[in-house]
Amino acid sequence: MNISKYDPFRELRSLQDEMNRLFMSNYSRGSEQEGFMSGAWSPQVDIFENKDQIVLEAELPGMKPEDVNISIENNVLTLHGERKFEKKDENDNFHRVERSYGSFTRSFTLPPTVSSENAQAEFENGVLRLTLAKREEAKPRRIEIKAGSGASNPKTINASSQNSEQKNAATA
Repeated sequence: MNISKYDPFRELRSLQDEMNRLFMSNYSRGSEQEGFMSGAWSPQVDIFENKDQIVLEAELPGMKPEDVNISIENNVLTLHGERKFEKKDENDNFHRVERSYGSFTRSFTLPPTVSSENAQAEFENGVLRLTLAKREEAKPRRIEIKAGSGASNPKTINASSQNSEQKNAATA
């Protein structure tokens, strides 16, 4: 009688090995030169907001402002561009090419609180910074509460259209 240890993860490892083989066989098709010329890259993007605007920052090292197109259509912001591989000298023999080259497209759906009319784009040190102002109705505003005729000091509260609705829904 042969005794073998029970391995609960054996089938999972087998499945993982099969998936790895599947993806590696499809990924490695074509020449190595096609890999870096095929446009298999996209720039890293940070998106953040404050009370007045939403800001998008994209890393585009080695690119110039004229290499990038920005468009906004139907509340979708699209960045499109191409980073070209430029061989310095015909006698250069590359041993490794790790930087990515080719065309890219990144699209982001904008919230309805953003106005694209006064968008500003700046390009400095390989970083594209796109600033989109929020609509006036989306910005927080102060509402003054007046008490009955006997009160002497009006009370002021802060109101925000979207944030207060979310907080009220969370506390309900």
